[in-house]
Amino acid sequence: MVNPNMVKKIRESKMMSKAELARKANVTVQTIDRIEKGNDCRLDTKRKIILALGYKLGERSKLFHGDDELPAKKIPARGKSKKIKGSK
Repeated sequence: MVNPNMVKKIRESKMMSKAELARKANVTVQTIDRIEKGNDCRLDTKRKIILALGYKLGERSKLFHGDDELPAKKIPARGKSKKIKGSK
């Protein structure tokens, strides 16, 4: 899945090469290239890139759009349990 992000724009604004970002983030240049093209990556990789670009983890949505929206947890309603067949 392709997700737009700001990694390339921010990296270039800091006059940093892909190789330099890869070195600082401890990932491969190919990984940086894929991420800048909008491909998904692991959360650990995002964390490394965020920190390597000088951002705090709480600022992740500035680099990766949609990361500020956490999935809502489904909490069962109180007192509305379903009876299982054969139970009393």
